[in-house]
Amino acid sequence: MTRRVPVAGGDICASFREDRPAGPVFVKELDGAPAGFFAAEARGLDRLRVDGGPLVPAVVEVTDRALVLEWVDTAAPAAGAASRFGGELARLHAAPEESFGGSGYAATIPLDDRAFRDWPPFFAEARLLPLVRAARDTGSLSAAGAVAVERVCARLDQLVPVEPPARLHGDLWSGNLLWGADGRVRLVDAAAAHAGHRETDLALLALFGAPHLDRVEAAYVEAAPLADGWRQRQGIHQLHPLLLHAVLFGGGYGAAVERQAALYL
Repeated sequence: MTRRVPVAGGDICASFREDRPAGPVFVKELDGAPAGFFAAEARGLDRLRVDGGPLVPAVVEVTDRALVLEWVDTAAPAAGAASRFGGELARLHAAPEESFGGSGYAATIPLDDRAFRDWPPFFAEARLLPLVRAARDTGSLSAAGAVAVERVCARLDQLVPVEPPARLHGDLWSGNLLWGADGRVRLVDAAAAHAGHRETDLALLALFGAPHLDRVEAAYVEAAPLADGWRQRQGIHQLHPLLLHAVLFGGGYGAAVERQAALYL
């Protein structure tokens, strides 16, 4: 008989360790999942498999309501693993991409899958502005907050330096880092993987904090230096997850969006 034990796995899906005859696996399920939801995550994980990049758990099975991955034994975050991950993240970002964009999901919200030649219109039209409209419709973002984000969108080409498309995780908060007992960090929950601006992944790590973030950043910058002022620009990239939280959870996230946008006007 298969044994299942609930484990931590995010706010959207139910997650389990399932002991099978061939060995344990990680299972995440969502009844009523949007069409292609778990297939998009499996594609995202595959997209992140890059030579020299971060490890990504193997996909065992994909269905309409579940995703099954290899089980990874975990350990407490360690400084050495963080430094190694920083260099691996830089190599992931260096993987070749032809344009900005990518399909998938942010939480359960489908992402605009159009391809863009330049990052500013991609980030504005395919990421920020759809969430601004959704947040206004739900009442979680004020009219003034919406105008502030729209004004930032109009200035993105002046605020953020030009970079070629980078292969991103797209939702790289600390909960999507799996610290393995083997001393390696793995990427999980990759339904938002896309080609974007490489500062975005680092900004998401900084938004809610991550273990040994200073070590991750130092190793990243050593492997792939960033343009001056990248820390000061993180708030621009953080507008997307803040808007997403405003749409999904309301609360004070709308006000946080308005405050963040005002810093760049």
